[in-house]
Amino acid sequence: MPSARLINFSVFLTCIALMLVAFYFEYVKELEPCPLCMAQRVVVVAIGLIAGLAALQNPKQWGLKVYGVTLFLVALAGIGLAARQVWLQHLPEDLVPACGPGIYYMLDVFPMQEVLTNMLMGTGDCAEVVWQDPVLQLSIPSWTLIWFSFMALVFITHLFRKPLNSAEQNN
Repeated sequence: MPSARLINFSVFLTCIALMLVAFYFEYVKELEPCPLCMAQRVVVVAIGLIAGLAALQNPKQWGLKVYGVTLFLVALAGIGLAARQVWLQHLPEDLVPACGPGIYYMLDVFPMQEVLTNMLMGTGDCAEVVWQDPVLQLSIPSWTLIWFSFMALVFITHLFRKPLNSAEQNN
């Protein structure tokens, strides 16, 4: 099994790659992110920062468990957000919530509490499938859900990792 440091560093690099893909879709393909997309980006950045810190710190047994639980909980939040968006995308048209203003407009005009509520609940914009991969026909939130689920499984390994020697058990 790879070291915890290598796993955390790999997750950090994966999060950078995911954000680069998100920026590619936004700035090259000109797909404006919906509120739920932005919330998922926040979770990706949070996971990346925490995993990067864990890779730098390289904690031993108890520290690794703390990072593992923290990262697992953040990944669960991402799973919830991505699952909500996938659910919205599969609603019948008459049940889709009304579209709201764009996220950047909301950040400029609305109070932060309302922006956060819209980010977490989603709007009709979040139900629109703006891109699907050509092979599996999965939308961006479907892929994000897969990535968050994979990361949650990876972080569970931190919780059950056995110490390599007796000196690590004391840390």
